[in-house]
Amino acid sequence: MSLIDAALSRSRTVIATLVLILAAGMFSYIDIPKESDPDIDIPIIYVSMHLEGVSPDDAERLLVRPMEQELAAIDGLKELRATAYTGGGNVVLEFTAGFDKDQAMDDVQKAVDQARPDLPADVDEPKVNEVNFSLFPVLSVMLTGEVPERTLLKLAKNLQDKIEAINTVLEVNISGDREELLEILLDPVILESYALNGPELISFFRSSNQLVAAGNLDTGAGSFAVKVPGLFEGFSDLLSMPLRTSGDSVVTVRDIAEVRRSFKDAKNMARIDGKPAIALNVVKRTGENIIDTIAAVRAMVEIEQNHWPKGVDVRYTLDRSNDIRSMLSDLQNNIISAVILVMVVCVAALGVRSALLVGIAIPGAFLSGILIIYMMGLTVNIVVLFSLILSVGMLVDGAIVVTEYADRKMNDGMPRREAYSAAAKRMAWPIIASTATTLAAFAPLLFWPGTAGQFMRY
Repeated sequence: MSLIDAALSRSRTVIATLVLILAAGMFSYIDIPKESDPDIDIPIIYVSMHLEGVSPDDAERLLVRPMEQELAAIDGLKELRATAYTGGGNVVLEFTAGFDKDQAMDDVQKAVDQARPDLPADVDEPKVNEVNFSLFPVLSVMLTGEVPERTLLKLAKNLQDKIEAINTVLEVNISGDREELLEILLDPVILESYALNGPELISFFRSSNQLVAAGNLDTGAGSFAVKVPGLFEGFSDLLSMPLRTSGDSVVTVRDIAEVRRSFKDAKNMARIDGKPAIALNVVKRTGENIIDTIAAVRAMVEIEQNHWPKGVDVRYTLDRSNDIRSMLSDLQNNIISAVILVMVVCVAALGVRSALLVGIAIPGAFLSGILIIYMMGLTVNIVVLFSLILSVGMLVDGAIVVTEYADRKMNDGMPRREAYSAAAKRMAWPIIASTATTLAAFAPLLFWPGTAGQFMRY
């Protein structure tokens, strides 16, 4: 007995299987992660280095060249580019497409560690970064308003902790903020009266605010940890720091200087509608649902906004869930439109029964495809949605030729079951061949080289 005869002889099992596939496909369509761009490995890794105040020429000589010498020996490297600028430099490594990202990151990190002793001692720790579309911000929460900058920064940092607690959020980066600092304003006359000078004060501050590991004190009967207070934990600790002693008198920072809280000069800024703002850039975890993630972030912001002072305004930018919603809406509209139009044409040409059978093929094929994508652990992204929309016209051909052939056989007097059995057997290989030719036409996309090929592979 052939597969077609077995299916026709067990019609209830086939119908139950179809209903199960449709239900599972609908569940997969609702639950599958939805994101804007596919998670592909961009073959670019860059190393950034920062040294405060270094000139571009010195950055090239002291930072870039030692790093280039170590990185140039990495296997699979296609191109190496370096840039030196005031305050630091970076080295960009481009690998061949299809590279092993984890292995490349390990090789780059090892090369950076080997080059570290050749760099100046004051340079910040070099950072190794990868380029990944899934690590780009999916939403930017902008805080602005007629409130002090310190208040706005405090609200932003508190909101950052709340948003990062959402399990689908990877990290939240703040931009437009300025790092806080303490300004010490010295009076030269007072300094001279206490016989102090600038370099001496700088050495005092450098030797203070340091963690001292004092270890344990053993008394013979037991031991306990010894703590040496050395870190500034508050504003008063700095004001009370002793600078000079003479007998019972102590000269502190409070006696010779004015200390006030301030901010460093801005290195980046964020504005909205021409007003200063602080932006929180939200990055979701790879493979998580972008629509649900952004909805959770918005809900968290609305809850926290109830506790904020009046005058703080919230704006949302870079909302990438809108593109996905639009594509999903287009997909749904195309499916509904295709079902309606095909059924109208089939009703006019073949009758109601054939139209119903053809109409079932479109959502059935779509939901089956989504089910397979879900089981493979992939996500629905713009490339996948575009391919599904593109395939609408190819879904109904097989159903139309089978139902039309069966309808013609029934008009010749053949029983319904035998007519559909004959139609399925007669048209099986032609439908398989036509589908195979379509797949063969698109198969070369799997071997498209470069980053574009990584996209089209989906």
